[in-house]
Amino acid sequence: MPEPFPTITQYASPDLIHAIAYEGHDPGNDPRWAESGAPDQTTYSRWCRHMCGIACLRMALLARNGHAPTLFALLDGARKYGAYTEDADTGAIRGLIYAPFADYVRDAHALTAEVHRTLPVPGLLDLLDAGRLALVSVHKEIRRPDRSAPGKGGHLVLATGRTGDTIHFRNPSGDTEQTRSAALSVGVFAGFYAERAVSIT
Repeated sequence: MPEPFPTITQYASPDLIHAIAYEGHDPGNDPRWAESGAPDQTTYSRWCRHMCGIACLRMALLARNGHAPTLFALLDGARKYGAYTEDADTGAIRGLIYAPFADYVRDAHALTAEVHRTLPVPGLLDLLDAGRLALVSVHKEIRRPDRSAPGKGGHLVLATGRTGDTIHFRNPSGDTEQTRSAALSVGVFAGFYAERAVSIT
C-alpha cells in the first residue's frame, strides 16, 4: 500500500533523530542542514522541531508527481498564510494551524484539503479507503508503539492508506527506517491518535 510514498524527515539527517529525541542532541547541530532549504543554520535550528506537518506535505507533493519545493520553501509559503505564528514577546512558535494551512495547500499546490477538527478512527479509515491522505495528530512517541502511549496529539504523521486492520503512515520524526515508514494495527494507532486531521488528495 504505501510504496509510492517517499520518506521525508523534518530533520535533515535522519540518522540523528534518535539522538535528538532521546539523547539531548541539539537538532540545529546537523551537518546536512542546508539540504532543508533553510537560509542559514540558525534559522534551521529554530524551526526544525516544528516541521512535521511541512514534511508531510512535501511527501504528498513528491508522491503526486515527483516534484516538491524544499522544506523551508514550503514553510515560507505556509507562514504567509498564517499557518504558523510567533509570539511577539517570547518568540514562541505556534503551529501548525490547520485552517490556514489547508488554505495554503489548496491555493498554492492545487490539492484538495479539508480540516477535520474531530475525526474518530472510523472516519479516518473511511477517508483512507476513499483514497485520501491525512495529516493526523498523534503523540510523538508513536515511534515506540511497543510502549503505552503517554498521550495523544502534538505531532503530525502522514497516513497513506490501510490494509484491513493496519494503518500505513509516514512519520517525519521516526528514528529508524521501520518507524519512518510505519504500519500499526488500528487499535495501537488509536492509542496515540488525537482524532484531528487535515485530509488531502
